[in-house]
Amino acid sequence: MAMLAMKRSCLTRKKDLKFLCRFLHNGRSDRSSFTSNDVVMKRDLYSQNMEKETEPLNHEDYFNVKSMVSIKDLFEARVHLGHKAGVRNEDMKPYIFGNRLGVDIIDLEKSLLLLHDALNFTAHIAYRDGIIMFLSRYHEMMPYVEQTAKDSGEYAHCRLWAGGVLTNSTVQFGTMTRLPDLCIFINTLTNVFEMHTAVRDTAKMAIPTVGIVDTNCDPQLITYPVPGNDDTPCSVKLYCDLFKEAILKGKAVKKIHSDK
Repeated sequence: MAMLAMKRSCLTRKKDLKFLCRFLHNGRSDRSSFTSNDVVMKRDLYSQNMEKETEPLNHEDYFNVKSMVSIKDLFEARVHLGHKAGVRNEDMKPYIFGNRLGVDIIDLEKSLLLLHDALNFTAHIAYRDGIIMFLSRYHEMMPYVEQTAKDSGEYAHCRLWAGGVLTNSTVQFGTMTRLPDLCIFINTLTNVFEMHTAVRDTAKMAIPTVGIVDTNCDPQLITYPVPGNDDTPCSVKLYCDLFKEAILKGKAVKKIHSDK
């Protein structure tokens, strides 16, 4: 859809230029009907089209993140598999499709829409040179999460979270410490029931967050919650790969615009 919109925009600009050339080079009778207001109107239209192409916030999907993942990809990565109904968080009910053999099934249609929003926001943060930090307490996938952050040129914290790292940073690290512009929680829990302490701290410091929330998680403190399986290796790998790609896309576009 983004490519189609871009093509239409290019065609519109070409038509505008042809319109101007036709009246500028035609006979006197044509030029007399071509007023100064028409020139201003066409010039403003051309400027608006150029601005839309160079300003990411004017586009719904400037970085084309919607093409990165589909419902089929989520299903094959087992993103739809939740936890037992007995540990379900009541705030996750809107994202649950149903229950199969006592296991909650996540609605992938809703997950896909929310994942697109999270990826788009992540790409915009990367485009604006924001600091992004990955967080996870899933021991089996810690090396993969840390490697994802390294490949993205960003940061990761997969060890025990010490209180005050964000909320008391000026005392611990000095007044010139810059906090993350976005925190991505691959897991929002430290175990089956306890929320990651950094979720609370980022909310206190008004730091935007993206979080994978399983059926036993609380999505209320997450800025961009993504309902999905958070403890299966294939699911975690999919999330990491998608966020890495979104970050690299944002940085690549930034480099292109900076070189102009």
